[in-house]
Order: sequence, then C-alpha cells, then structure tokens
Amino acid sequence: MKPLVELQEVTVQREGRTLLEKVSLEVEVDSIHVLVGPNGAGKSTLFSCLLGLADFAGSIQFHFRGNGRIGYVPQRFTVDRTLPLTVGEFLVLRRRRRPVCFGLSPAARAQAEELLARVSLQGFSDRPLSALSGGEQQRVLLANALDPLPELLLLDEPASGLDEPSLEAFETTLLALKTTVFMVSHDLEQARRVADQVTVLDRSVRKSGPPAKALEHGLRT
Repeated sequence: MKPLVELQEVTVQREGRTLLEKVSLEVEVDSIHVLVGPNGAGKSTLFSCLLGLADFAGSIQFHFRGNGRIGYVPQRFTVDRTLPLTVGEFLVLRRRRRPVCFGLSPAARAQAEELLARVSLQGFSDRPLSALSGGEQQRVLLANALDPLPELLLLDEPASGLDEPSLEAFETTLLALKTTVFMVSHDLEQARRVADQVTVLDRSVRKSGPPAKALEHGLRT
C-alpha cells in the first residue's frame, strides 16, 4: 500500500540559503509521524511546502483514499483580545449562516460541545476565546481542525508551552485519532510516547525510523 504522503528530494532555497536539501520521506496511512530537529532545521518550512505556501524543487505526492482533507494546527495562534467571540462561535463560524451577534442556536451549541469533548474541554462553549490559556487555545484549534475529520492532520509544535494536564489531554486525544498525523515537535520524550515513526531533520533527513531507533542517541547522527 502506498504511503499517504510521499516526499522526494524536496529542496527549498531562499535568498541564497538552502533551507531544505533533498528531503525524502514517507508518511504511512493511519500513523503518527513526528518530525524533530534543532531550531532552524527547516521543519516549519517543510510544512509550508506541504500546505502549498512555499516554492520548492522535488516532488510531494498525496495518495488520498478518502475525503482528501488536510487539517492544520499552527504553532502560534494570536487572538485579538477585543474580539467578542466565544469558543463555541469560533468552532461553528465557518458553517453557520446567521450572524454571530445572534448567539448560538441549540443545534450549534451541541455541535460545538461535541467537538470540545474530543479535546477534553467540555463546557467551554460560552467562554471568550481571548480569555483562554495558550494550552486551551491550542486544544480548541485541534478541535476545529478535526471537523470534519481530515485524512491528514498537520500539527506544527501544537504542544509547545502546554502545562502538564493540557499536554496529557492533548496526547490522549492524539492517540485516539483514527487518521494520519504528521507532527513537528521539539519534545523528544513526547515523540517517543506517541510516534509510530520519527524523522530527524536538519535541512536534510539525518535519521528516520521507529522512535527507539531514530532517537537512540537523541538528535545526534
């Protein structure tokens, strides 16, 4: 069976600098593939290529079998604190027809709470989005990315800065997903806990394999 994502010699050059050099890797169907590496290794640049936001040489192929949807959770999410938007309104915003100022209908509220239950944030529908902690915001973004369930979920250091309870809830949600996950992480222990496959990137692929093998000596090659 073909992998869901197949990269062949992906190279990115910008202003005379090589950000990625001949990166080749595969992300298998229904796996959690974690990308690790030092700062400046090109991890976020690689995600930009996958999202069609950066020019590159080489080849990226998606072998979708279902809805072909890609979900994405960025590393940072900035909320305007003057924005009068609740968590529930944010989650149903793109699929509602009436103005936000009319509030949530019972059906929309039930839908929002169902999404929040996936990330252990039940009862958060009426909370202001801007009042959430960084960890809570990341989990709301994850809930949003899971509706509808994507065939490929891209997570760019989504657990950065999470406290212990939020991190545990995030990983529990991640391990329960029935989809393919490609995740950037700076946390090697997290990669060992959740990954089926780990790739160590430093502009090019340095190591790749099961966590025990790829991370046997940390990031050292």
